Amino acid sequence: MLQETVPKQPVIGAERFILRPLRRSDAGLIAMYTADKRLAMGTRTIPHPLPPGATEAFIARALADRRSEDVWAMDGSAQGLDEVLGLISLDRIEPGQSEVGFWVAPGMWNAGFASEALAALIAANPHKANTLLAEVFQDNPGSARVLSHCDFEYLGDAEAWSVARGARVATWTYIKKLD
Repeated sequence: MLQETVPKQPVIGAERFILRPLRRSDAGLIAMYTADKRLAMGTRTIPHPLPPGATEAFIARALADRRSEDVWAMDGSAQGLDEVLGLISLDRIEPGQSEVGFWVAPGMWNAGFASEALAALIAANPHKANTLLAEVFQDNPGSARVLSHCDFEYLGDAEAWSVARGARVATWTYIKKLD
């Protein structure tokens, strides 16, 4: 029997699901969701079309001992929901500062899962951060509402590269002080 090394990141409870570290067995659902062009185009790093092996490589990075980013699956299986509703991550930028990223499976958009996951992650503050940063593409107002709902403050406009779009895309940048 193959045993996976569990990354040292906590399981975090939310009302309708838990946030848990990724598992190799999540690859199928993650690949299915991220193959959706609408989802990929809303992110900086998910390519479209999704190349073979991309999901497995992503999970391997998320499970690596030496990583800057912790990734959690929104797992609703205990509540009769899908085992992977979406993902949320914290990337260590520098001591005391992390960047938040998230996506929710397209069939589950507008159900409040992203806001619930972000609120749970903020409450747990697993990186012991003083400041959280986030950015969203300006053509994705739903993700901007998630950040505003969790009391992130708008900082300004910028640009970020989108792999799926093959172009720089205008973004809104947000900050949340946790002091």
